[in-house]
Amino acid sequence: MLPKERVSAALEFQPPDVVPVEYHPSPAGMYEHGEALRGLMTRCGQDFGDPSGFALARPDPRWIGPDGRYACRERDAWGTVWEHLIFGVAGHPAERPLDDWSAWPRFRPPPDPATAGPDFEAARAAARRHRERFFLKAGWIGVFEIMHAVRRFEDVLMDLATDEPQIHRLADAIVDFQMKEVRRLLAVGADAIQFGDDFGTQTALLVSRDTWRRFFRPRFAALLEPVRAAGVKAFYHSCGMVWDLLGDLADLGFDAIWPQVNLYDAAALARRCRELRMAVAIHPDRSHLMTFGRPGDVRQAVLDLAETFRVREGGAWFYVEIDNGFPFENVRALVETIAELRGQ
Repeated sequence: MLPKERVSAALEFQPPDVVPVEYHPSPAGMYEHGEALRGLMTRCGQDFGDPSGFALARPDPRWIGPDGRYACRERDAWGTVWEHLIFGVAGHPAERPLDDWSAWPRFRPPPDPATAGPDFEAARAAARRHRERFFLKAGWIGVFEIMHAVRRFEDVLMDLATDEPQIHRLADAIVDFQMKEVRRLLAVGADAIQFGDDFGTQTALLVSRDTWRRFFRPRFAALLEPVRAAGVKAFYHSCGMVWDLLGDLADLGFDAIWPQVNLYDAAALARRCRELRMAVAIHPDRSHLMTFGRPGDVRQAVLDLAETFRVREGGAWFYVEIDNGFPFENVRALVETIAELRGQ
């Protein structure tokens, strides 16, 4: 099988020829481990692209202070100023455009995504080349995380609880923009579009399931409509405990989920996702295992997850993202154990 074919087989719950794997070139990990990490991933290979092209990320010197500390403040396309204190790691909003609803008349979404012109045509050509061999997952389509990036998090939760009319206007503006981005990704030629919003704490949902179904489900249904019509796959990522949403996500038409596996009973999660015919991106624990474990612990965890999620039968693949603070011997154990499962 070509790499793209084995990913497609896994998504259809058919046995792939080898266990699929996806690498994400996290800037923090690529910066910390550099060529050693890129070389390891290139040698072991993946199914979503060629790792030899991963960038060796470097912080912009203008954000390095006289004391050598990194501190970056940048405004994004939605008008939020983000503060980053560790290179490559998500920061926190320092200034938000909608902490007061009186600012709504001045609020503007980002410019419409381009669907014509040289840059767009270059993206389409790159997608065609990529898909000759590899599976192309593209985008990051979310609603909730943008809502609490442009407005204070606790106020967003209160607005949802009280069904504030203005929070509907904000969500609809975000969905309108994201619909244009979905259509752009479809025009470029993705095999799958990635959606994502973190809806859980480490133990429960951030909003009730009833609120999620009332407010978010119809908006995601609208965003999924052109994806399903195009016959393109839809993936969903959500950190935190979102067990109570799994059935809804499957009903909406998501083909795969990328969960925070370590929060669940892994066997129960594997069974539930097979029942729902929703494939799983298996992401070994980063917060404890990869940071504080030993290579032997990492190896055993990978083998256990492979057995629990029955990766040789389809319905799952490994997802690898390397953060800062991972000892390289743990990184090597993770990537090489997956490669061993792939018969390398």
